Amino acid sequence: MIKSIFKIVLVLMLLVAFNGCASMGKPKDLQIQGLRNQVSALQAQIEYKDREIEALRDGLVSTQENKVSVKRKKEVQEVKSRPNSKQIQTALRNAGYDPGKIDGKIGKRTKEAIRAFQGSKGLKVDGKVGKQTWGELEAYLYKTAK
Repeated sequence: MIKSIFKIVLVLMLLVAFNGCASMGKPKDLQIQGLRNQVSALQAQIEYKDREIEALRDGLVSTQENKVSVKRKKEVQEVKSRPNSKQIQTALRNAGYDPGKIDGKIGKRTKEAIRAFQGSKGLKVDGKVGKQTWGELEAYLYKTAK
């Protein structure tokens, strides 16, 4: 009888021991799952911030392009009847002819550029921007030659 009681006690002790080991692993599994959840949440936040950064970069590029466009429009105002010196110089530079510094003064380099442009277009080469010359040159005021 003592042997059977000893066997029962031994079986009960083994059951308690195995049951305790199994329950001890559960808190660790819960901790690991909690950490995985936190990592997933942080990854989602990083992706959201990356999208915000990209949107800000796009906005910055757009703003910079708008600034350049506005600055260029201020420099080269709409031509009413007759172009001013800066418009002529800008159009010459955009057409690929070097008028020198765009300073609003028709000097030697600007006149040379006008003559070169007139010669390339088959116009009268006189170094003056009349109606025919401006008719050809005006297209380059807002765009550059290829």
